[in-house]
Amino acid sequence: MHMEKPRNIVIVGGGTSGWMTASYLAAAFGDRVSITLVESGKVGTIGVGEATFSDIRHFFHFLGLDEREWMPECNATYKLAVRFENWRRPGHHFYHPFEQMRAVDGFPLADWWLREPLTDRFDRDCFVLASLCDAERNPRFLDGSLFEQDYVEDKDDVARHTISAYQGAQFPYAYHFEAHLLAKFLTGYATERGVRHVIDDVVDVALDERGWIDHLRTGEHGELGGDLFVDCTGFRGVLLNQRLGEPFISYQDTLPNDSAVALQVPLDMERRGIRPCTSATAQDAGWIWTIPLFGRIGTGYVYARDYCEPDEAERVLREFVGPAAADASANHIRMRIGRSRNSWVNNCVAVGLSSGFVEPLESTGIFFIHHAVEQLVKYFPGEDWDPTLRTMYNNAIAHCMDGVREFLVLHYKAALRADNEYWRDTKTRAIPDGLAERLELWRSRLPDAETVYPYYHGLPPYSYMCILLGMGGIPLRPSPALGLTDDTAARKEFQLLRDRAEHLVRRLPTQHEYFSRMRRQQPDL
Repeated sequence: MHMEKPRNIVIVGGGTSGWMTASYLAAAFGDRVSITLVESGKVGTIGVGEATFSDIRHFFHFLGLDEREWMPECNATYKLAVRFENWRRPGHHFYHPFEQMRAVDGFPLADWWLREPLTDRFDRDCFVLASLCDAERNPRFLDGSLFEQDYVEDKDDVARHTISAYQGAQFPYAYHFEAHLLAKFLTGYATERGVRHVIDDVVDVALDERGWIDHLRTGEHGELGGDLFVDCTGFRGVLLNQRLGEPFISYQDTLPNDSAVALQVPLDMERRGIRPCTSATAQDAGWIWTIPLFGRIGTGYVYARDYCEPDEAERVLREFVGPAAADASANHIRMRIGRSRNSWVNNCVAVGLSSGFVEPLESTGIFFIHHAVEQLVKYFPGEDWDPTLRTMYNNAIAHCMDGVREFLVLHYKAALRADNEYWRDTKTRAIPDGLAERLELWRSRLPDAETVYPYYHGLPPYSYMCILLGMGGIPLRPSPALGLTDDTAARKEFQLLRDRAEHLVRRLPTQHEYFSRMRRQQPDL
């Protein structure tokens, strides 16, 4: 059987996943491959995925993009944390920040805090970023320098960063942006680098005798042939699930939220203030996200249809936002929660929603896209299409999504809230076997590298500590060893953290000040 080296890549579907994939592959391979992206002029994108992981900066670094080039174009702002409101009780909030937990004498600060809490806010006592979020501070000074001196940015670094190379380091922020504006920006980036952009409908997917995709038939451009096909067709999974028949594994038994209603609400953000975090506010049948952008907020109610009808969800969301939501049109979304059994089958790779999705509670949607395209480059096939590379890719994707699933289930399991049927059911619902086992360990000792989900999924051990400490529904104990250990160094560390937070709150600008200035300045790149 004659096999070709895969030089011709065809991406089906645009949106965030299609254009992130096209841009990344163009940056990785240059003109050594030919890339075509075909997208329908009729199919709208979901485009509400506006919050990210801090790893996303490696994506922009890999593309050679500076924040001043793309952030103003996408109404982007900084995100230092996720803020959870009302998960423990009404009026309570805590942060899950992009900040590693410090350790003293071999024990994480959270352990020392459990032994003797300074205040009732573990997040403010153990991290600097919680105070910056409460005070709505920007992570960079007006001159562009980063508040975190420990992190050195090398502007002349020619090596391109990837997630896997930086798993130990925690960068202090991620981004909020308008997804459709990012897709538009990346369309320009990719087409300038030779990606062919075809606006047309795919009417048929033709397979060869082996069951591999041979070509696509389009409405107006005839046949589009290729070696490798990337499915970015969203929840429909046109190539992978529909044409190749790859089964979908639902996570619905453990994560019941299956719907969302989203609004884009223009607001005077200078007056309102741009809080540097994504907020997740618990509701009667799920939770509401609030994402502050430059000029508006993105907001939506993620809920379980078993407990709430779409009309009711929209009413709750509009009431939550207030009068500003009156003219905003609602986008109702049915979410397919789970993953394809394999995301790479034969010569077809699914990236984005066609590969898998969990509810957006920790902003993992865009992370999944970024992770997938990195892995695709890492395991890119040669002319023998070595099946082992495909297997390794599928394992990496499956582990990543299954790990995130566990982490999200933990949020509901650990939340103290149990004031109605929805929240009571979160305590008795099935949970993944691995998580049940780990929860038993965490009741005796806080999560560490040995006891969290063992494969890469973007969430370090301190993230698990934050959720357990913040949600309040699972009793935790400090390590017995601390009762025999001098706490002088720990007390000093807590004081240093408090002093540093107060110092930064005084000196750092607001996001509105920072981004207004960035927009006024012509990029000197």
